[in-house]
Amino acid sequence: YGDSISSGKILSVYIKEFIRETVFDFLERNTLVLGICNGFQVLVKSGLLGQRITLTENANGRFEDRWVRLKTIDSRCIFTKGLDIIELPVAHREGRVVVKDSSVNKVLAYIDGQDKPTMEYPYNPNGSIDAIAGICDDTGRIFGLMPHPERFCLPDQYPRIWKNGIPYGMRIIKNAVDWVKNHK
Repeated sequence: YGDSISSGKILSVYIKEFIRETVFDFLERNTLVLGICNGFQVLVKSGLLGQRITLTENANGRFEDRWVRLKTIDSRCIFTKGLDIIELPVAHREGRVVVKDSSVNKVLAYIDGQDKPTMEYPYNPNGSIDAIAGICDDTGRIFGLMPHPERFCLPDQYPRIWKNGIPYGMRIIKNAVDWVKNHK
């Protein structure tokens, strides 16, 4: 499903029009959903993370491909439990989060060198409102984010020498696996 119309738009229409019941049946079974980058765009545009949010072109109009620093926000999100300040790579042109109100469950925020959420470029690579990098639904089971945790599951994927134990991307995935094991 190409992004020529708008990132995530075509698949989100397919979900809404053809497989909505199947998706909701899946969600009712106490399952987890992780939407990374284009997957986040699909979750947002299909309404699975609420109707008061969208993702649009980066404020600078350019594709951003680099590492960012993030702060996890206290929430019910299963994926981010036990995390505080983390680093993950981003790679997107349409990653700017725009919200109609502040009621979204912000889970990750882009931060500056003083560990404060920021709208300032280059710390916030896309100009997301309230420095939002990731959000979760009210249950804590549906998580969408623009950064790529799957690109930091091994120490060798980090651009410098990694000495901090399990890489952050693997911690996010491990949180999900642990939750599933405990909720069979």
